[in-house]
Amino acid sequence: MEKVYGQDPGEVTIDEVLGMWVSLLFLPKTIVVAASAFFIFRILDIVKPFPARRFDNLHGGVGVMLDDVVSAIYTNLLLQLAVAIRII
Repeated sequence: MEKVYGQDPGEVTIDEVLGMWVSLLFLPKTIVVAASAFFIFRILDIVKPFPARRFDNLHGGVGVMLDDVVSAIYTNLLLQLAVAIRII
């Protein structure tokens, strides 16, 4: 895919699916949590906090997947905190 469409092609969405799965892991399955996870994950996926940007620069599937996993872990931690202090 990378040879035909370039680095991190929009046609490949499995990294986004994995990112949402990790974002919601071990959290309550409510619409508020899911919507919050979606928006936080998308923002962090665009901003690419450390070390996501470093992984994003890797070529191949590993880099494509790992930058989203890092953003998803940050999303999950933020939501775990929000649930723990009863913000959501």
